[in-house]
Amino acid sequence: MTTSFEKTPGWLDWYAGPSRPRFQMPEGAVDAHCHVFGPKDAFPFAPERKYTPCDASKDQLFELRDHLGFTRNVVVQATCHGADNSAMADALRSSGGLARGVATLRPDVSDAELRELHEAGVRGVRFNFVKRLVDAAPRQDLRDIAERIAPYGWHVVVYFEAADLVGLRDFLLSIPVPLVIDHMGRPDVTKDPYGPEFGAFLDFVRARPDIWCKVTCPERLSVSGPPALDGEQSAYRDVVPFARRVVEEFPDRVLWGTDWPHPNLATHMPDDGLLVDFIPGIAPTPELRQRLLVDNPMRLYWPEAG
Repeated sequence: MTTSFEKTPGWLDWYAGPSRPRFQMPEGAVDAHCHVFGPKDAFPFAPERKYTPCDASKDQLFELRDHLGFTRNVVVQATCHGADNSAMADALRSSGGLARGVATLRPDVSDAELRELHEAGVRGVRFNFVKRLVDAAPRQDLRDIAERIAPYGWHVVVYFEAADLVGLRDFLLSIPVPLVIDHMGRPDVTKDPYGPEFGAFLDFVRARPDIWCKVTCPERLSVSGPPALDGEQSAYRDVVPFARRVVEEFPDRVLWGTDWPHPNLATHMPDDGLLVDFIPGIAPTPELRQRLLVDNPMRLYWPEAG
C-alpha cells in the first residue's frame, strides 16, 4: 500500500494570488466544477491514486468562491481520493447549504452510504473514462451504479477524451439518468469548431434532451494559452468558438466552473480571476450568462430552490 504523500514530481500548485475578475458575476452564480484535495493529514489520498497533489482545502475553496464573486459550488470528487468521498462530503456539510457534490462510487456501495451522501448534498456520480487518470471500470458495474442512484434523482457526470466518444456513445446513451459531460468532451481546438469531429460531439448532445455540457477548462484545452504579458492576447482564445457554439445551441443545458485547484496541468497554472473573465467571450449576452451561471446549475443541483 502506498503511504507516501510526497507530491508528484513536477506538480504545479494552484495559484494563490488570483486577480479580481473584471467580469461581475450575476447574483447567485455557481462554480459548477471544482475539487478539494485533502488536507492529506485529515483526508489521506487513495492508495490506488495515479497522482499525488498539493493540499487544497474546503476553506481555501470557499475563500476563492467569495473572491471571484460566486455564491455556490459544485464539488466534484477528485480521482486522488478514489471512492473515499469523505473530503468532498465534509466540504458540502461545512458549506451551509451552498455546495453540492458529485461522488465516485463502487458497485458495492451500501444503501446507507448512498443515503448519507444524499443528505450531505451529493447529487451526481462521476464516471471517468480518461485512462491516464483511472483504470477503466466494467461497464456493467457502471450501469448498476446508475440504476442505484436513479431513485435519488442523481445524474451521471462523464469525463472522456474526444477520440473515445465513438466507442462510448451507445453505452452512454443507454444510461438511465441524465448525463453531464465534463469539459466539452475535450475537443481538439486546433480543428474547425464547425468540422466533423466537434459536429459528432454536438450530435451526441442533441441525442437526448437530458444531456448537459460543462463549457469548462479552457486552460486544459488551449494551444494558444493564457494572455500575453502585454495584454495583446485574449485568454485561451482558441477555445472560445467551441464553447460559444455549445452555449448558443444548448443555452439551457450548459454549466461553467473553475476546475480549481486545476489538477494535472503541465504547462502553466491559471489565474482564476482571468478564467472568470473568459466567460463573457463564450456567453456574450446577460441572458446567456444568467442561464450558464445561475439558472442551469440551480435547476440541476438545487431544484428545491426553484
